[in-house]
Amino acid sequence: MAKSQILWQHFPKHSPCPEFLREIVGCFENVASQIASVDNVGQVSNEVLAKVRSGLERLGFLVESSKTSEGKIKVPVLYGANGRVEKAFEADAYHPVQKTVVEVEAGRGVTNYQFLKDLFQACVMQDVDYAVIAIRQDYRGSGDFAKVVTFIETIYASNRLKLPLKGLLIIGY
Repeated sequence: MAKSQILWQHFPKHSPCPEFLREIVGCFENVASQIASVDNVGQVSNEVLAKVRSGLERLGFLVESSKTSEGKIKVPVLYGANGRVEKAFEADAYHPVQKTVVEVEAGRGVTNYQFLKDLFQACVMQDVDYAVIAIRQDYRGSGDFAKVVTFIETIYASNRLKLPLKGLLIIGY
């Protein structure tokens, strides 16, 4: 049986992937056999996040621990009166020093264009320079990772939309 392999693509393609982002890939590679979408059909994103949690935490990430308000990671978007956070978006994981947000998606990642919502939210979050979106390689016979990479390549190649991120990493599990 072939070994489960994690795929990844960094954008923009003209710049090398920073070492810190490669370490995030390593968190997924360390549990590849447990999360590979081809071998683990039906696995939801929270299960994948749970399996990469310890690796992300070792890198210094704050990782969502539950769906309760206390367990969620909120990243500010807008500030209001007296500097209070007026609007924030939730992230699966956030590294305040490396200014990196991580989102893990599963079935609805492509079918509902959740990856675009993740990208938009990362672009408007304060103190976010890098976004990582982890997506299934396969969802019901559809090559989700390849579809997302093609979509992001189109954004960068068209040169019509300028993303405020230093880098975007797509991980296919």
